[in-house]
Amino acid sequence: MAKYLISFPSAAMVVPDGELGAVGRDAHAVIEEAKAAGVYVFAGGIDESVPPVLVAGDGAVAGGGYPWAPPLDGGFAVLELASREDAVAWAARIAKACRCAQELRMFMFDPQM
Repeated sequence: MAKYLISFPSAAMVVPDGELGAVGRDAHAVIEEAKAAGVYVFAGGIDESVPPVLVAGDGAVAGGGYPWAPPLDGGFAVLELASREDAVAWAARIAKACRCAQELRMFMFDPQM
């Protein structure tokens, strides 16, 4: 079993007026299905009202994230699945519910984690 990150940036989610409630219900329903299937690890969205900070190796804190990187925002789910094909299928379900494309990435296996 591997863990997969299924995510989208905020700008990708363009929902027509009046559909936001349905998107929320559909997205929550897919997450509930993932929980019932035993594949759910974690899901949520980045709280964009809380600005990021960059914490250096020496503990120094600076406002903002990496200056060279695009902002990290949007929503994500981490699921533990048996195959990449299963991950693609779950990403498709989430994409349909959220009405936007999803990016799929696999976490590297670390036997100590």
